[in-house]
Amino acid sequence: MPQVQMRIEYPAVKSSDSLTTGKNTMHTNKKLFEQLNKLRDSKMVIIGIGNTLKGDDGVGPLVCQQLAGKISAELMDVATVPENYIQPIIKKAPQNLLIIDAIDFGAPVGAIRIFKPEQLDSFVSSTHTLSPHLFIDMICKNIKVDVYFVGIQPAQIQLGQPMSCEVKQAARWLTRTLAKIFPATK
Repeated sequence: MPQVQMRIEYPAVKSSDSLTTGKNTMHTNKKLFEQLNKLRDSKMVIIGIGNTLKGDDGVGPLVCQQLAGKISAELMDVATVPENYIQPIIKKAPQNLLIIDAIDFGAPVGAIRIFKPEQLDSFVSSTHTLSPHLFIDMICKNIKVDVYFVGIQPAQIQLGQPMSCEVKQAARWLTRTLAKIFPATK
C-alpha cells in the first residue's frame, strides 16, 4: 500500500503571542500596514505557501499571483513545497522574508495577523513538507534574515472547494497594501 503524504494545512499559533488583535477592522488594518511598512526599504523576498485546489489554503499563491509585476520585492509561489526553495532564498540573501499562508489562529475568517516564527507552535509537522520551524531554521543557518509570517484565517481547506469570499477579500487588501509598501521600480 503506498504511503499517503499529507500537509498540515495551517500551523497552529500561540494566540496570546499574536502581534495584532481583534477582527480585520479598519484599526487592525492600520496596525498591519504600520507593521509591514517598517520593512519598506529592505531587501525583501515574499513567499506564498498553499494548495490552490484546497479552498482557502491557496491564499498564499493567490497573493503572489496578484502581486506579480506590481512590486519591487522578489516573489516566490512555493505552493506546498517550500523546501524546494531553500537554496534559491539563500542565494537571494534577503534582509526580510515574508511568508504568506493560511494559518488557523482562532480569529474570524479572513482576519490577517503577522507572526514571528517562534509564535508558531513548535509541534507542527508534516509528512509532505518541512515544518515551518525546520524550513526557517535551514535558511537562518545560512543567512541573516528576519522572518515574518502573514497569516490569513481560513474558513475551510477541503479539496475541490472554492476560496471563501472573506479570504479573497483579505488577499485583495494584502495585495494592495504590499503594492503600496514595495512599489515596482520603473
